[in-house]
Amino acid sequence: MLFKKSNLNEVLETTSESMDVFVPAIVDGTSRFALYGEQGEVTEPNFQLQNTKIPPKGLLFPSTEKLYTWGKGPDGTFIESALETPRPFVAFGVRPCDAAAIERMDQVFLSKGYIDEFYQAKRNALTLVAMACPRTSDACFCDSMGQSPNAAPEADILLLEGNDAFEVRIQTERGQALADAWKPFLEDGEVDRRPIECATKVNMEGIAEKLHGMFDSPLWDEVSTACLTCGSCTFICPTCHCFDLSQARKKEENARFRCWDSCMFKDYTLMAGNHNPREQKRNRVRQRFMHKLCFFEERYGEPLCVGCGRCLVDCPASMDITAIIDRVNAEPAQKGEDHA
Repeated sequence: MLFKKSNLNEVLETTSESMDVFVPAIVDGTSRFALYGEQGEVTEPNFQLQNTKIPPKGLLFPSTEKLYTWGKGPDGTFIESALETPRPFVAFGVRPCDAAAIERMDQVFLSKGYIDEFYQAKRNALTLVAMACPRTSDACFCDSMGQSPNAAPEADILLLEGNDAFEVRIQTERGQALADAWKPFLEDGEVDRRPIECATKVNMEGIAEKLHGMFDSPLWDEVSTACLTCGSCTFICPTCHCFDLSQARKKEENARFRCWDSCMFKDYTLMAGNHNPREQKRNRVRQRFMHKLCFFEERYGEPLCVGCGRCLVDCPASMDITAIIDRVNAEPAQKGEDHA
């Protein structure tokens, strides 16, 4: 099935009648997923963006999120959850790497015996419409990390862009329910699209095992020299999920929030008693790459990096995870201890 590009706005308008629709757009100079529609933030999506600077993970895991309130009321002390049931919503035009990143976030917040009810409520309300990449940039390396710019099995619907139409591939029951609303615009057919691949390649075979033997390697002293510990890489990463807890007080009511944090910040691992196991910058840089390429894979079976390339583009010190992977591959193998 497919729909003509000339019907795209009608597809979005029809979808927005029953669901909130978030689309890639440039808002105040920054590309991110924004609410579509006359009552939203944008009325013109930008599907020509290779990727948004700010990943769509914030739709499920906001940068600041209220968890609960407490205080004193007429009937005494109270504690109230801030959990709400969100309106159904669609992330429309997500690239395959970001669809894969959401699957990684699902692993963290919805598996291994732990269910985060705030994440779960939003995830249950989400329909994911991915759009295969029309091209790749020099920073993209998703196909080295187990993904493909041509497919997004984690999405409910995959759109393939042709010259004048989008082919619609329905991948889940939730996707079918959304496509049913598009029936007035759908017709039989396929688009003529050649598969593409990333120009940048890295060899991930055996990386996790090899990194175990490199915990004390001098490589971390070398690669951490350039790092400014600004945290940019973690905030634009579609899979980073570290957070801190903070609270605010207004009159007699208190609120507890969770806010994005970064393992690159010196105070992130600061403990009571002023002990800090990662006070040195090299240890924080090592932790970031070991978590992305080693520890997460051992726990969940796949690397935490999806090869989107955002950190390559936006790091002010030009640190390059693909170059670090190449360096790890070039190092002689060593027997290491379990530091996860």
